Amino acid sequence: MPDLLFIIPAFNEAASIAAVVADVRNHYPAASIVVVDDGSSDQTAATAAAAGGGVLRLPVNLGIGAAVQTGLIFAWRNGFDFAVQVDGDGQHLASEVEILLTALRSGSCDAVIGSRFLGQDYSGSLPRRIGNSLLSRANSLILRKRITDATSGFRAYNRRAIAFLATTYADDYPEPEAILALARNGLRVDELPTVMRPRESGRSSITPWRAMYYMLKVLLAMSVNATRQIRTTAGPLEVEHEPKDPDDCNLRKHRSGHVRVRVDS
Repeated sequence: MPDLLFIIPAFNEAASIAAVVADVRNHYPAASIVVVDDGSSDQTAATAAAAGGGVLRLPVNLGIGAAVQTGLIFAWRNGFDFAVQVDGDGQHLASEVEILLTALRSGSCDAVIGSRFLGQDYSGSLPRRIGNSLLSRANSLILRKRITDATSGFRAYNRRAIAFLATTYADDYPEPEAILALARNGLRVDELPTVMRPRESGRSSITPWRAMYYMLKVLLAMSVNATRQIRTTAGPLEVEHEPKDPDDCNLRKHRSGHVRVRVDS
């Protein structure tokens, strides 16, 4: 029975993806790894495959939300008990994953966020620090629970959270909205201190101006979602329908056409 899947969303991360896969494989040799190549124009997919990772290829760039949800659908359809999201830029350390998995396996939560602001004196660009602070405060206010790193892409989910997010996930910049959706639908979200390192290669697609746009857009989306009817009732989560297999479902519409996922072994 499959237990643990690592989901690594990646867009033009050919310079770092092999090291990320190797780090995960070194610490978790029995785990499965899937790199979701989000329409990269470089050799991300080929490099990940050569490093020993499974690859799901999106033929066009759909954004981090679609990439992560592709991995979660794969996890749900293949019966994984736990899924860990790790960025493809090398910032997240496989040595820190056990902190997240211990919390899930204890049964104390359904989803756990690795916070860079609880575990170390982390410094990023000023616009991104401001944006994360505001989004974290908004999450904390809506959920009445302290959140310090709403934009962290270092997360782990149990089977209940995987099932929920496989069918409910924001399209772009989804991290803060996912926290809200999980908690408002009866799933327990926790946050624990983890150490992260600065990006070692490439560059972030979020410029200072995009960071401000992102912050305003997500704050608006969170405000709207906070007023929506809660999807589930109290008690165990029941999935309304099976998420379709990523290899034969239309995950997102791109302009006028449908996008299919290509699976590379």
